[in-house]
Amino acid sequence: MTYPEDAESGSSSARDQVSLLVDRARAGDRAAFEELIVLHQNEIFRLVFFRTRSRMDSEDLMQDVFLLAFKHLPQLKDSDRFRPWLYRIAVNRVRDFHRKKKFLAFFGLTDEKSEGDPADVAPHGNPGALDKILRDEFWSHVRRLSNRFSPMEKEVFFLRFVDNFNIREVANILKKSESAVKTHLYRAIKKFREDSDLNDFLEGERHGEPDERPS
Repeated sequence: MTYPEDAESGSSSARDQVSLLVDRARAGDRAAFEELIVLHQNEIFRLVFFRTRSRMDSEDLMQDVFLLAFKHLPQLKDSDRFRPWLYRIAVNRVRDFHRKKKFLAFFGLTDEKSEGDPADVAPHGNPGALDKILRDEFWSHVRRLSNRFSPMEKEVFFLRFVDNFNIREVANILKKSESAVKTHLYRAIKKFREDSDLNDFLEGERHGEPDERPS
C-alpha cells in the first residue's frame, strides 16, 4: 500500500482511510495500526533523520515513536488529527533524545559522531534538477545556517519547509498559536534570506554556468 506524502492535506478519501484505520486501531485492531505504520513510517523517519543525522538512531527513535503512539492512541479523541499528533510525538521524542545526548556528553559517556547523508532527506519536490553533490552542498548550507536559529525558529522552519506542513498544522504539532508560529517563521526566513553564502550558492544554481558556445 502506498501513501502520498500530502494525503492528509489532500483528498478526502485519503483522510477518511486514515481516520478509519485510527478508529479500528483505537479499538484494539493491531493490523490496522500496522497499516498506519506503513503509511507514515517514511515521513516520520525523514523527520527524525533530518534532526539526528544518524540512520541507526533514527531507526530506533522511529520505533519508539510508533510504540508511544500505540500506547497513547486511546487518548486521541479526534481521528482526523492523527498525523499532526504523530508528528508531535516524533518532535518531542527527538527533543528527549538530544537532551539525553547532551547529558551523556557532559559526563563523557558518548561521542558526537554522525553518519548522516543529506541526500536522503531532500525536500518534497525539490531541489528539482540538482544532482547529489549539489544537494549535499545545499543541505550543508542549510544546516550551518540553522545553527543561527533559535530552537523554536529551527523547529518551525523544518516543519514548514522540510516536512511540508502548513501553518495551522505546525501550530497543532508544537501547541503554539498560529501567530507565534508565523513570527518564528518570519525570523527564520529573514536569516535565511540574509545569508550571503547561501544566496551566492542559489544564485549560481539559478543562472547556471556561463554559456561557452560560440555566438
